[in-house]
Amino acid sequence: MVNSARDELDRLLVSVADFPEPGILFRDLAPVFADGTAFAAIVDDLAARFDGGFDAVAGVEARGFVLAAAVAYAAGVGVLVIRKAGKLPGEVLSESYELEYGTSTLELEPDRLPRGSRVLVLDDVLATGGTLAASARLIRRAGYSITGFGVVLELEELAGRDKLGDVPTYSIAAL
Repeated sequence: MVNSARDELDRLLVSVADFPEPGILFRDLAPVFADGTAFAAIVDDLAARFDGGFDAVAGVEARGFVLAAAVAYAAGVGVLVIRKAGKLPGEVLSESYELEYGTSTLELEPDRLPRGSRVLVLDDVLATGGTLAASARLIRRAGYSITGFGVVLELEELAGRDKLGDVPTYSIAAL
């Protein structure tokens, strides 16, 4: 019997208290990504959920890159990278946002896709919604449309989904 993506998460997800600072309960997906069967289930689940609805996949640094590359490969489309500030050369668009435990800035290189391209945004965890909301602003400013947000894990108590508007948002598991 093949386990579902949710079953694989339940089997392999690790919670780490007080990381990266006191009071934060970090959900570590590294064991899930390291397991071939679990990773395949995650990628297949995300790809199937949005099948045919996107022209490219954007991954948010860093774990979002892993998901975006795999889903883009499965769908036969390209990848956009949304990076932390200072990591991309040349012209970039920038957006600052608040995290559960601080602030940060994301950047995107414009003109990588034709205007109006439909972009699926993937990341590992939806917490406060700041990262995905900033990603959405970047994608729209670049002239693309957002067809959906996909995450492996959603931390419901932080209500991050509320910051994402009416964009279809899918999480494999919500805690």
